[in-house]
Amino acid sequence: MLGELKRNDLIYPNLSYRVIGILFEVWTDLGWGHKESFYEKAIAQEFDLSKTVFVEQLPAKINYKGKSLGVYYFDFLLENKIILEVKVRNYFSNKDIFQLYSYLRAKGLKLGIIAHFTRSGVKFKRVVNLK
Repeated sequence: MLGELKRNDLIYPNLSYRVIGILFEVWTDLGWGHKESFYEKAIAQEFDLSKTVFVEQLPAKINYKGKSLGVYYFDFLLENKIILEVKVRNYFSNKDIFQLYSYLRAKGLKLGIIAHFTRSGVKFKRVVNLK
């Protein structure tokens, strides 16, 4: 009998696994080819169903020497621990990874997940802020 494969070195493993499961659930139901906002709405519904505490389109202010440079808005903040960014494309770009890393630094958080809804399924990367 096969058990679940789980790593023991992940940050927030239970929440991470729940989020990844929700991403796959949404892709299984919706498939590929929809607008990013449709995936975000479906993901939000799944967070509600799973009683995952989340905030959508949360601002992250960027300051330099006490002056505001501007504001980022990221897709989801989950239980005040994980930032989730949702994209519709078939590849991960350095821009996406650096963008998520900037969000993590701005909010002082450790873990972010980038989810890409692709033709062949949902792909994801974890981004860790070690500072």
